[in-house]
Amino acid sequence: MPDRLAKYRIGQVVKHKIFPFRGVIFDVDPEFANTEEWYQAIPEELRPRKDQPFYHLFAENSDSYYIAYVSEQNLLPDATDEPIEHPQVEQMFGELRDGLYLHRDRVTH
Repeated sequence: MPDRLAKYRIGQVVKHKIFPFRGVIFDVDPEFANTEEWYQAIPEELRPRKDQPFYHLFAENSDSYYIAYVSEQNLLPDATDEPIEHPQVEQMFGELRDGLYLHRDRVTH
């Protein structure tokens, strides 16, 4: 099977199609790379295909901040232009510009 290009990019703010949360992408797997136990815990009628990009998000909902692992088929761009308040965002990213966080330059010693 030919390699697929990810639809979304690191730093992009996205929202889940089904569940009420949004987040910023901080990593991408070209296809499913989590545990089978995690995958089987998803109700069968909601279980995504494994042969698509999966995104690691600094996610938030109205109650909490967390790390989410979401298939491409379950994401949409977030058009609110509102910042993500997750506390880890500022460690990795700088300014939010047009729905995309700019990667913070890292200085090593």
